[in-house]
Amino acid sequence: MTELSPHLDAVRQSYDTVAADYARTVEGPAVALDPLSRAVLGAFAELVTSAGVGPVADVGCGPGKVTAYLAGLGVPVFGVDLSPRMVGLARAAHPELRFDVGSMSVLAAGDGELGGVLAFYSTHHLPPDELPALYGEFMRALAPGGHLLLVTRVGDEGHQHRTYGYGGDPAPFDSYRLPEDRIAELLAGAGFTIAARTLQEPEEGAKHPVAGFLARKPATAATT
Repeated sequence: MTELSPHLDAVRQSYDTVAADYARTVEGPAVALDPLSRAVLGAFAELVTSAGVGPVADVGCGPGKVTAYLAGLGVPVFGVDLSPRMVGLARAAHPELRFDVGSMSVLAAGDGELGGVLAFYSTHHLPPDELPALYGEFMRALAPGGHLLLVTRVGDEGHQHRTYGYGGDPAPFDSYRLPEDRIAELLAGAGFTIAARTLQEPEEGAKHPVAGFLARKPATAATT
């Protein structure tokens, strides 16, 4: 894997620390997600399978629960995560699927190789000034006609630093938040056509709403 920047290396170390507790406490989509969130995943699954232009990368896949859920919907999907321990847990739980240690910022995929990218609550650890390059990387790796599903918490621009993780493990986490419209602007700036946006009010115990962006690389787009 390409050498990581200091803040991504810190993310990797933190998720290595909390991997076992995360896998034990965070349920899979069939249990943990509300009907609308599952419907958005289902719509993405239908779009990428009907397009048939390549496999789907679940970036920031963690222990592989969402990856496996998509596979159960017939999606040719594989997972990518910074954390070797997360990837090890994913491989142990779902040996029939592919999981790679890697960075979503530098995908190990050729130009136009992917039919879809799923970024499900996985981009918020990147500072906002790195998002244009990230979305550009998604665009590069997607085939013309490929789809992106990005789901993240939104709100007034902000930064949160936590010193503990899942299960109370001591691990630093930095999270960044942007307004929904700003994310849409950045996606459009990377060349994506946004087909649909969802906005869900914060669930009990949360402070910020969740936005989902179903976007597409135009079929006539040149690979960059």
